[in-house]
Order: sequence, then structure tokens, then C-alpha cells
Amino acid sequence: MRVLRRGDGGPAVAEVRSTLAALGLVPPAGGVAGAADQFDLAMEQAIRAFQQQRGLITDGLIGPATYRALRDATYQLGGRPLAYLVSAPITGDDVATLQERLLELGYDAGRPNGVFGAQTEAALRNFQRDYGLTVDGICGPETVRALRQLSPRARGGRPVLLREQERVRRSGPRLTGKRIVIDPGHGGADTGVSVDGVNESDLMWDLARRLEGRMVATGMEALLSRGQDQCPDESTRAQFANEAGADLVLSLHSDANRSPLAQGLAGFHFGTGSGSTSTLGEAMAGLIQRELTKRTGLRDCGTHPKTWELLRLTRCPAVRVEIGYLTNHDDRVRLTDPAFRDVVAEGIVVAVKRLFLLGENDQPTGSFTFADVLAHELAKAE
Repeated sequence: MRVLRRGDGGPAVAEVRSTLAALGLVPPAGGVAGAADQFDLAMEQAIRAFQQQRGLITDGLIGPATYRALRDATYQLGGRPLAYLVSAPITGDDVATLQERLLELGYDAGRPNGVFGAQTEAALRNFQRDYGLTVDGICGPETVRALRQLSPRARGGRPVLLREQERVRRSGPRLTGKRIVIDPGHGGADTGVSVDGVNESDLMWDLARRLEGRMVATGMEALLSRGQDQCPDESTRAQFANEAGADLVLSLHSDANRSPLAQGLAGFHFGTGSGSTSTLGEAMAGLIQRELTKRTGLRDCGTHPKTWELLRLTRCPAVRVEIGYLTNHDDRVRLTDPAFRDVVAEGIVVAVKRLFLLGENDQPTGSFTFADVLAHELAKAE
């Protein structure tokens, strides 16, 4: 579909307005002639509010991601049968609700990301088997009724956190053997942000290679999500990480802003803004944020939950790091300095090491060096 924006009109706008009205974000068009199919200011404000709620980029535009999220928001558990379809996985708020209820009941449905995948099907089959239902992996009326009957009276906690932490604990503190997917943003004909001949894709490719070298030196298996002249979409990058059995995905980007004064570093992890989150992704984003702001002096723009496809569709924790603004002169000068990119690469490696240490034998932020990481790996190997 084409991107819709304020001033547009037609059946596609009318469909989106109807969805927004059903979600209670705009009043029904009523009898105002032509109002139903016009993308006006009120509709743009409703879209921005919806995007903020769903962890999307709040640009007020209706692109593929926003349209998908609007469609997903219309589904409620019990409104349709849910099953694992390999070629075209079912997505929606009803899937997320199913995942959350299975998790609350002790079944490992994975991250509640609203995508009905193999792990959700396995958890559903286990629930059906334990409850004496037909074990078909399909969430139909009988299964929905059982889920509602068994929903716990007390809710809360973070069941995914315990499972993710246990997986990290079992994998051990050593980096050797850890499989990390490094995702340099954009690529090929898509240069990303481009200012005064400086391209985001080129800088992130160079940074990715520097990071790859350091990771390999520590014994990690570092995989690049793309070639230098390639630009796969986010779902393809996520699929690559899943098929590789990655332990972690690190997506590298630089930002842009209309204001040349905007500058700094920001991190992003999967999260809906309503409680569902990748707990280790959140932890990894925080570790990278602290290490890099301490080492580089970049302004700390914080870490934030988002539902971008790379973050949402990966089975392992995934983090996107926006390293500086190429539209800011000072940030751009830093990013074009190879020595600065070396500092960033070292800081990211140290942050990854801290994640697997789980707080044991740690050192103050900014004081752990790459040499310390190598020494720790050698000591553990003996």
C-alpha cells in the first residue's frame, strides 16, 4: 500500500478512519459529507497517539508498519481460530493475549510479540495435553474457554525474564561460542542518512567490521546480516538471525533530525509499552547505552521499547543502537573518525561481556577494557 498522510483521501483513508473509530481513537465520521474519507488533522493526531502506544515511529503517517499494527489491534482472543501457519504466520493482539495467558500459566510461549510461531504452537499443545483437550495446536472456542477458566486471579511478574536469565546463566559467562548477529543498517542503494557525502550505511558497515573482528578475537561467532552492497528488509534480517540460532542481535544505525542541534546516543529493544518486553534486550540496551555514553561523551538519549520488525520478530534478544546524529556537526565529525569507531566497537564488546556475566566479577562502567575481556576469556579457558 502507498503511504497515507494528512491531506489524502479515498477508500483507504476511510478504512483506516473506521479502524481508528472502532479502537476509540477518533469519533465516528457521522453525517459530515466527505469526512469519512479525508485524512485531516484529527486523524493525524490519532495516528500519532496510536503509534506512540504501539512502540512505532510517531510520524503521523500510515505506512506498512502502522497499517499492520492497526489491523492487529482489531483482533480479540476468541474472535478467530489461531494456528501456526509456516508460510504466513498469523499476527494480532489476540495472538499476544494467547501468549501472555500461556506464559502466566507456566507454558513457555516465548516472547509475547503477537506472532503465532512454532514456540507458541508447542506451548499451546502442551496446555491442551495437560487440560485434556484435543491436542491440535489450534486455539479454537474450546481452548479459549479453557484458557479463560484457568486464567490466574493474580497477574503480574515477568515470567519471560526468569526464562531468559536462566538461558544466559546456563550458557555461562564465557564469550567463546556465543553467536552474535551484527546488523549494519541500510546498505546497497539505500544509504540511510546522508549528509555532506557521509553515508550512514558506509559508516555502519565499517563499524560492523571493526566489531566483528573484536568479537572473533574473544571467541564469539560473529555473523553479518548483510553484504556491503545488500539491503535486506527487517523481516529478512530477523529471519537470518533466527535461522542462525543467534544468541543476540546488534543493529547499528545513526540518526537524523530536522534540527541540527539534535545529537546523542539512543538504544531500542522490543517492548509494546504496555508491559510486554524483551527483558534481556532491555538489559543489553541499557548496558550498551551506559558503556558508550561513558566512553564517548555522546549525549545520553536513553533506551526505549519499540515494536520494529527486527526487534519484534527475532527469537533472541535484539538491540538497535542509534549512534549519534549525522545531521549534527559534532556527532558527524566523531563518527567519521576511525579511532572513534574503534572506541564504540570496544564499548559494545564490553557491554556484551557484562550481559553474560550477569553482574558477577563486574567492574565500574567505562573501566572494563577490551584487554580485560580477552584476559577473562583466557583465564576461563585454563
